[in-house]
Amino acid sequence: MRSGLIAIKLGMMCVYSDAGVRTPVTVLKLDSCQVIAHRTLERDGYTALQLGSGNAKETRVSKPIRGHFSKCGVALKRRLFEFRVAVENLAEVGLEFKASHFVVGQLVDATSTSVGKGFSGVMKRWHFGGMCASHGVSVSHRSQGSTGHRQEPSKVFKGKKMAGHLGCEQVTVQNLRVMSTDVERGVILLRGSVPGPRGSWVLLRDAVKASLPADVPYPGSFHVLKAISADVN
Repeated sequence: MRSGLIAIKLGMMCVYSDAGVRTPVTVLKLDSCQVIAHRTLERDGYTALQLGSGNAKETRVSKPIRGHFSKCGVALKRRLFEFRVAVENLAEVGLEFKASHFVVGQLVDATSTSVGKGFSGVMKRWHFGGMCASHGVSVSHRSQGSTGHRQEPSKVFKGKKMAGHLGCEQVTVQNLRVMSTDVERGVILLRGSVPGPRGSWVLLRDAVKASLPADVPYPGSFHVLKAISADVN
């Protein structure tokens, strides 16, 4: 089990093959994605890597968090997340991941927070067909119709699909193919769409429903950087 990556969604675009086939892709960028700390079986009960991404200002980080980064010898980060890994895939603290961590053609799973759409009706939220356009229906063409029963059981069952809040929840899209990577710019192109608006944070992992290619790097692909100490007042 390898570590995943923390990326930023820049948006979507299209790429064309030599045969002229058009493919929509999502553009993701790595922003100083570094190893911050280790979680070990002896101390924490599980094995994981804590990653941080996006450089943060000192004034926007609390003093306890600044102390955590100072102890690890890594610059302040905007986002932190843990990825479960095997013991042999524990990378050194301070190493920065490269876009080549995922190889071209590999399948990955992307997790992010979907776009919030506010209060939505049942046709938009649950894809209901709506009511008849005629036959006595008036003002209620997009209504959900009956929700309950008669005297028995005299209630609406829990979990009934109704109008309500839509979006702004964690969504995982599986088996997205890596179309290309740019190591110098830290850019990864994934085939298809990824949840979330532009600028949202995306967690990338090796696909759980597909086998890994033989040429993926273990424990990952890194830039070797010098540790940076954060000033703690």
